[in-house]
Amino acid sequence: MGAARVGLARGSDAARIAEPLKTVEAKEALNELKVLTDADQISGIVVGLPRGLDGQDTPQTASVRLWLERAKNGFDLPFYWQDEALTSHSARQHKIDPKIGADAYAAAVILQDFLDTPEAERVRC
Repeated sequence: MGAARVGLARGSDAARIAEPLKTVEAKEALNELKVLTDADQISGIVVGLPRGLDGQDTPQTASVRLWLERAKNGFDLPFYWQDEALTSHSARQHKIDPKIGADAYAAAVILQDFLDTPEAERVRC
């Protein structure tokens, strides 16, 4: 969850495949999530958790945690944390479609990491 932009992705738990959707302004992220959850069968929302390289919380971590607490009130879905370490770097390995935006590719990497995590090890918030 960036301060300026947020990447959105969707995936299938059955197929274990994530795909980038779009990049939106951070202030519009909740509205976009609402539209997506109303339109599709969504079973949960995965939020990338930014941390320092040694796993410590950063000022951005606190900001994302606060955003999530507010966001959870507007949805009747489970929310999950997924470490977002090095996802922007991994996303840059793809040919980025400028209409989708790099942040959406990073979101797809985060979601793919989540889908690859055994269900028992997923962190629900």
